[in-house]
Amino acid sequence: MRLVPERGVPHEEHQKIGLGGLTDWDAARVFLQVVRCGSSRSAAERLGLSINVVRRRIDDFERQIGATLFTRDVLGTRLTDEGTLVVSAVERMEAASFDLMRARNSVTQTLSGEVRVAVTEGLGTFWLAPRLVEFQQAFPNILVDLHCAMHSADVLRHEADVAIHLSKPAALDVKLVRLGRMHVMFFASQKYIDTFGAPRTYDELIKHRIVMQFADQTAAKEIFESWFPGIPQQNLLVMKTNVSSANYWAVSKGAGIGLFPTYAYALGAKIVPLEVNLARPFDIWLSYHPGSNRIPRIRRMIDWVVEAFNPTRFPWFKDEFIHPQDLKAVYKGESLINLFEGFSTEGR
Repeated sequence: MRLVPERGVPHEEHQKIGLGGLTDWDAARVFLQVVRCGSSRSAAERLGLSINVVRRRIDDFERQIGATLFTRDVLGTRLTDEGTLVVSAVERMEAASFDLMRARNSVTQTLSGEVRVAVTEGLGTFWLAPRLVEFQQAFPNILVDLHCAMHSADVLRHEADVAIHLSKPAALDVKLVRLGRMHVMFFASQKYIDTFGAPRTYDELIKHRIVMQFADQTAAKEIFESWFPGIPQQNLLVMKTNVSSANYWAVSKGAGIGLFPTYAYALGAKIVPLEVNLARPFDIWLSYHPGSNRIPRIRRMIDWVVEAFNPTRFPWFKDEFIHPQDLKAVYKGESLINLFEGFSTEGR
């Protein structure tokens, strides 16, 4: 209970009392409790502190304010006029602190808003996008902005909240997680094989028609030069494209032989893995801004992406190469969404 303050301090002196130099909210909290309890002893019991600690905190608070806030007599602790002015200010501080805690809890608990995910076009189109239904069911109020492109997004420049790469980002301050490894190898459609046959050796392969995707993160030029040294592209390639979807459709319709991740066969693509002993691994990296980890909706997306590439669940992302024909035997998980919807498993 607040006691009647002493009178006699001119109003203009009140204006000189301020909290501009206050740095200790705990002392202010103790002060407010003494006011509400009517004595230091009662406040100490309420706060679970000793009476001496409470008195020291009040002394500290009065030094910070630069004024005497209480007088004490046999009737108890009484506020001075300066103390009354400070009570009003501290009550506003308390209300603001409650608002801050409510806002913090709201931000922490609310999983809503937008998360920008940048990913390579192939992984985004054929792996993440169909599986995002799982994320949406778990977090229906989060809007996912999925940006599929074959150039790396810079999370430090806020081009995306999280980004998935096929080469390790060079930025030193970015947070990195190695998700797994994607293995690519040659495939062809059954239609192409029926017409031109299936090459089994390198010498047979260079007599066939090849379709390749050339983009920033595919290293296609380097792959071509390392696998086919001295052979001009025009002698082997019948088509070049910059996107995975066009590359897939061209090969699946019989335009030529193409490079695809091993998981394409395991997940229903109408293409057949070839026995040519040429394969290329790509490490898959996740990057995010150091501060993004503290934003709940982005943290949930980071956790989901890590699980979406979990090599234990999805063996095609293991470090070691597993032939597509063996994936069905080693994969023990739940049924997956058919990433090539509408295609039968003919030719598998």
